Amino acid sequence: MIAPATPWRIAPVDGAHAGLLAELHAHAFEAPWSVAALTELLALPGTFALLATAPADAGEASSPIGFILCRVAGDECEVLTIAVGPAGRRRGAAKALLNAALAQAADRGAHAVYLEVAVDNAAARQLYAAAGFASVGRRRSYYQGAKDHPSTDALILMCALSPQRSTKA
Repeated sequence: MIAPATPWRIAPVDGAHAGLLAELHAHAFEAPWSVAALTELLALPGTFALLATAPADAGEASSPIGFILCRVAGDECEVLTIAVGPAGRRRGAAKALLNAALAQAADRGAHAVYLEVAVDNAAARQLYAAAGFASVGRRRSYYQGAKDHPSTDALILMCALSPQRSTKA
């Protein structure tokens, strides 16, 4: 069976796009990352970001929907953040970003990918499980709650990469 084509265009971006990434992050999280923080992360060796855009309608520019930020060190990769705005949620944008990032990580020599996810983020946990991630640990009170909100534990998830994930395979 042939998988349907994704409506999302996925492309690498760099520190020059930190402002756009910060804007997208602000639409996805209560405590968004700053332009400065994203610029610093993107300057680190092994760090890469992929941007998802919705295809342009006739005569219109494509619209940024979300991004994923990862860092490869040795044979491991860490997903630092994935942010998808409301227009891309429940439409496959996060899945397309995650799959592209896993392929990129494999291309860069990673054999495993790690990330943290809030225990109460059911949608993200479902996405990661479908991509082959499994729980390998827990960080107590990892996500600090806003005023009058308790902190939340994070699950540490891991996905083993096979050469078939690579775009070079």
